[in-house]
Amino acid sequence: MLHGVLKKVLLILLVVVVYQNWGKIERVFNPSQGVSEQVRARANVVLYSTEWCGYCKQSRRFLDQKGIPYREFDIEKDAQARKAYEALGGGGIPFIDVNGTLIRGYDPEAILAALK
Repeated sequence: MLHGVLKKVLLILLVVVVYQNWGKIERVFNPSQGVSEQVRARANVVLYSTEWCGYCKQSRRFLDQKGIPYREFDIEKDAQARKAYEALGGGGIPFIDVNGTLIRGYDPEAILAALK
């Protein structure tokens, strides 16, 4: 009986890990979806987010799918990140700084436009 429970727990854990990293996994199988190497090389992207935010997850997935490197800061867990977020004007999450362009909310088109 314990063996069956362990199998179920491991399967659930595997599903959760795959779900959380789907953007990275998808990029491995569809590398052409990313942005050009030039854009990637000069991308300076900072994502201010929280762990529970659905739009933050979508932003992560989008950045991962496009192969855009980014730094992420959880504004609930990191006091310095919270101060930086507030200094930039905050006002909701996700809050993304793309090469100096500030984007509030999940907006893939605005992210791509700011990278150009």
